[in-house]
Amino acid sequence: MSRGKLSKQEIAAGLCKLDGWSVVKGNLHRMFEFKDFKQAFGFMKRVALAADRMDHHPDWSNAYNKVTVDLSTHSAGGLTKNDFELAGKIQKIHGQ
Repeated sequence: MSRGKLSKQEIAAGLCKLDGWSVVKGNLHRMFEFKDFKQAFGFMKRVALAADRMDHHPDWSNAYNKVTVDLSTHSAGGLTKNDFELAGKIQKIHGQ
C-alpha cells in the first residue's frame, strides 16, 4: 500500500485483511455492537487512545450499545494506509 491515497486495487486488498469492514461513501466503515452502553464506551476509550497515538482520528458515533466507525484521511482526500492500520487496531481492540 502506498503512502498517499490508495487505488481501488489497494483498497480491495486491504479489505480482504479486515473482518466486517466495507467502503461506504468513500470511508472505511464498520458498526460494532456490544452488550450495553458501558462496554461500547469502554471500547471507544481504548480506540481513542490507540487513534491518538497514531495521530489519526476516526469519525464515529455511539448509540447506546452500538459504535459506528468511519475512517478516511481528509488531507489525502480518501483512504490511505493509515486508515487500514487503524481499522486493524480497532478490530484487535474489539476482539480483546
